[in-house]
Amino acid sequence: MAAAAVVAVPGTLGTLQAGRARLVAACCARLRPGWRLPGSLMGPRVAPAIWARGWAPAVGGSAPRRGYSSEVKTEDELRVRYLEEENRGIVVLGINRAYAKNSFSKNLIKMLSKAVDALKSDKKVRTIIVRSEVPGIFCAGADLKERVKMNPSEVGPFVSKIRAVINEIATTKKCQSRKDTTDSRNKNESRHTPNLPVPTIAAIDGLALGGGLELALACDIRVAASSAKMGLVETKLAIIPGGGGTQRLPRAIGMSLAKELIFSARVLDGQEAKAVGLISHVLEQNQEGDAAYRKALDLAREFLPQGPVAMRVAKLAINQGMEVDLVTGLAIEEACYAQMNSEGSVRAGRLTGRIEDAEDSPRHVPPVVGASPRGPRPRSTSLGT
Repeated sequence: MAAAAVVAVPGTLGTLQAGRARLVAACCARLRPGWRLPGSLMGPRVAPAIWARGWAPAVGGSAPRRGYSSEVKTEDELRVRYLEEENRGIVVLGINRAYAKNSFSKNLIKMLSKAVDALKSDKKVRTIIVRSEVPGIFCAGADLKERVKMNPSEVGPFVSKIRAVINEIATTKKCQSRKDTTDSRNKNESRHTPNLPVPTIAAIDGLALGGGLELALACDIRVAASSAKMGLVETKLAIIPGGGGTQRLPRAIGMSLAKELIFSARVLDGQEAKAVGLISHVLEQNQEGDAAYRKALDLAREFLPQGPVAMRVAKLAINQGMEVDLVTGLAIEEACYAQMNSEGSVRAGRLTGRIEDAEDSPRHVPPVVGASPRGPRPRSTSLGT
């Protein structure tokens, strides 16, 4: 009937439209029952996002093998999984915004912030893995499509929130001395819980650009598939990294190499990233597309038998020591070591391996005087071209 209606249109246009209708009918006749072509006269137009990924069935038709929805429920954009049995104590944060390449939206940042707040005070958490639930993508940075729709007054706070969440993952708050703690309580000030005091691992199985790489840099350890792509590419957009990239990348690979990568907006694959020290392990990607995640899981399992409080204090000593000169860093280590041997509850946690038997964070560490902040010495690794 649709074809007959088109034939009634006079002139050359009617002839062309009639021919198109017959072609559509012939194509649809070869498809399975219930299928249609996007934009055809045989049915309503299909959303471009679905058309780009596969055929769409008509109402009542059988389900397609390659049809994907262009929308994801906002509550599913971040999946928090607490592993069980032999993996008990490992928590996996899975980013799941396939339609936006796992880019940071307002909702995703809000969910990530809430997850971090919950995890940093959970004594049962031993290691956290940050990964993607989307094959081929880790995180593509900020959601620029959402950002374009923002008012100019909204952009600054949005970027600041991304930076704050990444800092929450990366930073370990400094210990307080007994006097500082007492003074703080006397002033009715709350003592902040240390930010993610447990080891964090970024499993990079795909694209990690801009804020995505900055998220990975905030983690203690990074592992990647050889097919993964990583880079701080903000200079291509006439801006600079705003989520800590200008500070953490030089600390990871040295100032000179960091400048070269940021100035050129160069993207590295897994092998190149391993060569410059950006990641700790590189693996050939498997058929499931989760080689980096599986390696991260193996590392997390290695951490589980170790003393839980010792892990936290070791991370604290390393993080604080890297921000000062060697002499001050050694004093920080001595203070942390003294704390481990002075508090009975900490010793109990170290010996039994049960986090419930120990305090969740180091406290009452004597203050280190004469600290002179100085960044770590640049690495001597050369960047291949």
